[in-house]
Amino acid sequence: MSEPGAIAEPTIAETRSPLSWLWRWLWPFRGAAEDASAAAAPAAPGEAGGQVPKAGGARGRLNLALQGGGAHGAFTWGVLEALLEDPRIRFEGLSGSSAGAMNAVVFADGWMKGGRDGARAGLTAFWSAIGKQLPAAMVTQAASDAISLAPASKLLAQWAGYFSPSQLNPFDLNPLRDLLERQVDFAGLRRHSPFKLFVAATHANSGKLRIFREGELRLDMLLASACLPRIHHPVEIDGEPYWDGGYSANPAVFPLFYECESRDVLLVLLTPLRRDSTPRTVDAIETRILELGFSANFMREMRMFALAKEFASPSFLTLGRLERRLQQIRFHMIDSSDVAPLQRTETQALAHGPFLERLRAHGRERALAWRGEHAAGVGRRSTVDMQQWFG
Repeated sequence: MSEPGAIAEPTIAETRSPLSWLWRWLWPFRGAAEDASAAAAPAAPGEAGGQVPKAGGARGRLNLALQGGGAHGAFTWGVLEALLEDPRIRFEGLSGSSAGAMNAVVFADGWMKGGRDGARAGLTAFWSAIGKQLPAAMVTQAASDAISLAPASKLLAQWAGYFSPSQLNPFDLNPLRDLLERQVDFAGLRRHSPFKLFVAATHANSGKLRIFREGELRLDMLLASACLPRIHHPVEIDGEPYWDGGYSANPAVFPLFYECESRDVLLVLLTPLRRDSTPRTVDAIETRILELGFSANFMREMRMFALAKEFASPSFLTLGRLERRLQQIRFHMIDSSDVAPLQRTETQALAHGPFLERLRAHGRERALAWRGEHAAGVGRRSTVDMQQWFG
């Protein structure tokens, strides 16, 4: 079935008519007509007042793919804040794993309650509460002004690694549960989510990715997306055990491609796409292995998109719906390269207010730079070199 407003694909009879050559010649170019039709469509859910000014003349609708990374998710907090400040930028779908899923759901919940201001306030309340989780005595600040875990905290974390969650946390205590239960109206999101939500979790017994949608979203589903198996018991959903979504997708990009009308996807990345040095010590190697484990599926998925877009380059043969979508998809990226606090994996556990505020500031800075350089490309072209980074 054709999408609303799309030009109907020529029938067999039409392709055999004397004008079939004209159909074949015009068909690859009908994307422009589809974009014009979409531009005249009503505003996205949750955006009051109908159409808003377009970014650089483009429609300005974005899908967000939000990477997870524990406390490093505060970088995304700053990114989202900066995007919210620009009324030209609208949103349709949000996909995330772990901290990325937390940001997506808190963002949608806040918007549902109070529009852009509500989303901003919700993110601030969530990360401010997260920043109170770690006692000040467990944090140290070096002469270089870098904030990190105190030596005793690192030793405690290393010691905890020798125990299973059933030994270390027999009552399955999780501060996130109480925080999210207080702040997020899951019942309201199931009924009236302003955006399409895609929350990723990993089936612990098979490794399969599961995507939870806004219409079914419950607290346990969000907790499953951030369930680190060394700390928490598996989260059971419908009798099945789930772990952190980052093991199978960090984040999942394909739902934004298949389930959303907007063709623009903004990747917000917390893991640098390239490290400048090769790890040599045992600890550094272990850290890098863990990092690769959480990013390998994302890199593979993005490589698939890079190759598929090249394969589906416009020609008179590209008549299929999949090829048309691949031609139209546009990628954008805000990454964390050269952000010093994000270069150390150990700080993913640093749920300390001042550290989170620093990450927020870095995220805002990167997002404002992206807005200035690339926002005009939304709705027009990709602003990231797919072959350079993922090909």
